[in-house]
Amino acid sequence: QVKLAESGGGLVQAGGSLRLSCAASGLTFSNRYMAWFRQAPGKEREFVAGITWTFGSTYYTDSVKGRFTISRDNAKNTVYLQMNNLKPEDTAVYYCAEGFNIPPRTVVADSKYDYWGQGTQVTVSS
Repeated sequence: QVKLAESGGGLVQAGGSLRLSCAASGLTFSNRYMAWFRQAPGKEREFVAGITWTFGSTYYTDSVKGRFTISRDNAKNTVYLQMNNLKPEDTAVYYCAEGFNIPPRTVVADSKYDYWGQGTQVTVSS
């Protein structure tokens, strides 16, 4: 029904910036929650940032607060993750995810999401 396509990953040095994009196609609804997750080798997938589609309310995991910004463009049906001051520990595959009517207290749980992108690799060198 919905396809999510991430782009914008790459290799950067510590302190650099990247902007990830997630383009949604297919039938979508306004009452949804969009999020970015990431997964490093040998680790579980973790929540990074999320945004409500209707009003753009955002939420971030503590490790990226002040460095990452999630936003969305309703007209383009696209969500972005602006990543500044990148650190080596940010290295991971970043995934875009979409969920419908996710309770606010559970947005960090990847099991609550209905659609996932293929992921885009972000590598930060020291």
